[in-house]
Amino acid sequence: MLKYVGKRLLMMIPVLLGVTFIIFSMLYITPGDPARLVLGDSASPEAVEQYREEQGLNDPFLVQYGRYMKNLILHGDLGTSYATKKPVIDLIKDCFPATVKLAFCSMLFALVLGIPIGIISAIKQYSIFDMCSMAFALLGISMPVFWLGLLLTLLFSVKLGWLPSSGFNTPLHLILPAVSLGAQSVAVITRMTRSSMLEVINMDYIKTARAKGLHEKTVIIRHALGNALIPIITSAGLQFGTLLGGAVLTESIFSIPGIGRLMVDSIKMRDFPTVQGGVLIIALAFSIVNLLVDLLYAFVDPRIKAQYK
Repeated sequence: MLKYVGKRLLMMIPVLLGVTFIIFSMLYITPGDPARLVLGDSASPEAVEQYREEQGLNDPFLVQYGRYMKNLILHGDLGTSYATKKPVIDLIKDCFPATVKLAFCSMLFALVLGIPIGIISAIKQYSIFDMCSMAFALLGISMPVFWLGLLLTLLFSVKLGWLPSSGFNTPLHLILPAVSLGAQSVAVITRMTRSSMLEVINMDYIKTARAKGLHEKTVIIRHALGNALIPIITSAGLQFGTLLGGAVLTESIFSIPGIGRLMVDSIKMRDFPTVQGGVLIIALAFSIVNLLVDLLYAFVDPRIKAQYK
């Protein structure tokens, strides 16, 4: 198992290197002068040029990228924010816990709602419940997060006044953003659970379990769901990684001080080091989530554990 984990960790290195190169390249060709941003519009052209020379902004692309990677690898330095003059790593440390909290609550909402609906839809295939759940799943997948968040805010915050529309201070503040962000995940997990359960419930061992006189709930939960979990876990893992990156709009809508909102504000201000650091951290978190999902397979299916050598 440890050998497998080591291999997967090594495989993350080229992925993260590729992410840094792509985002650095995109920001390099993006219009905007960081020196002008830092010094302000009133700064003289001479002062702007001097700042560019001091910070190495006039160096060729490969020189700038090499310097960035050297500081990142040797010192864990993600650079300094152009806008706040603070180390990027400190800004991310302050914001990332809020993003993880929001993604976790959204994922919990998706699992608690999506798995039971998917199971019932599979058991009652082609029933009214099944057709309604699939219709809502399609609606959830197609509904953009921005519009869903806006509609929920107008209804539950502005119209009814039940829930706060912004902030991150109490559990009540989490409900609207978690539901908005997790709605698409509910739809995906519902469809995956239904599909996976339909493949299992007609298997011979399920018929044998019923023939032995086991209670239907035991047959469905222990035997059917237990063997249908692998695709569900895969889908949930991918969705959680997506939620970490997809929190950008949700955090902006609900004024949540997470890494998504930090990146949006940084993009507006051409604060390139902060954008680069945010993308890198999200890519690293996504890779770690995928590794944890692979390891979780071993606890669900012992046959897979034998392959982790």
